[in-house]
Amino acid sequence: MSNKPGIWAVILAAGESKRMNGPKLILPYGKSTIIAHLIENILESEIDNIMVVLGGWRDELGKAIKDLPVSSCYNGNYRSGMLSSVICGIDSLPPDAGAAMIIPGDQPGITPDVINSLIRTLNETGRGIIVAVHKGKRGHPVLISRKFFDQIRDLDPDIGLRDLLSKSGNEVYEVETGDNKILMDIDTNKDYLEAINKSKQR
Repeated sequence: MSNKPGIWAVILAAGESKRMNGPKLILPYGKSTIIAHLIENILESEIDNIMVVLGGWRDELGKAIKDLPVSSCYNGNYRSGMLSSVICGIDSLPPDAGAAMIIPGDQPGITPDVINSLIRTLNETGRGIIVAVHKGKRGHPVLISRKFFDQIRDLDPDIGLRDLLSKSGNEVYEVETGDNKILMDIDTNKDYLEAINKSKQR
């Protein structure tokens, strides 16, 4: 990982996985689990530190990541939606955290190259919000400078980070990744099987 201080990954791992009838993030993926594979990818990138936001299935996920070099926080309001986990994550970062890269825990296909391209763009452009894009469609990760953290806390929970993007104008910079996996999350068993097949094609 980079020696540059201040850029944290905030992994959103607090969901209830209702459509999977269990803690989907500890399902097998690659040589480990969905959550561990994503963490391993982040560790290979220029991200400095990782904060995992736990909620539903807190104990199961906690056991799955206990030996990995990550910090964690607990979102007691996880049932209220994804924005509550983003807020929990940024509120748990240290004062020297200059930016947070928001990454859903169910997107194990996000690669170190994609992560690094967002960090590089942040440094080169001076923009405050960097968004991964594939063929014009926005996905994840989203890299957000600290100066927007207060605004995140005041966003409409029903709209979430899209509300921030729509309000931030020229501060938003899109990075074409050439990688459709930035659009792919795992919500259903069908999604899971497709993600497994794609991971084997790499």
